[in-house]
Amino acid sequence: QVQLVESGGGLVQAGGSLRLSCAASGRTFSRYGMGWFRQTPGKERELVARIRSGGTIYYSDFVKGRFTISRDNAKNTVYLQMNSLKPEDTAIYYCAATRGVMGYDSSSVDYWGQGTQVTVSS
Repeated sequence: QVQLVESGGGLVQAGGSLRLSCAASGRTFSRYGMGWFRQTPGKERELVARIRSGGTIYYSDFVKGRFTISRDNAKNTVYLQMNSLKPEDTAIYYCAATRGVMGYDSSSVDYWGQGTQVTVSS
């Protein structure tokens, strides 16, 4: 069992930055694929970025060039640096982990964090 705890959400003006952190329990963090999803009311949870255990990174088109995902296996933590934030980035952001290979949707996720609210004002 893996527990994920996000932090770093909040309110920021458009053009600003936030860094989300996700601390994971367990001794096998380095073997997990990790990712960040987001969700707004009435919409499905969507993939923002993922980083596989081997380090391969994927970004959804709507965050390319603005967001950076990284992981520190020594600290059991994955990060999402969010720059040039836009009002449309407003959502609840969820940390996700998978024992296998994380795909492009939530069906491959084994564990979820509780979510952290990000609000970008115009």
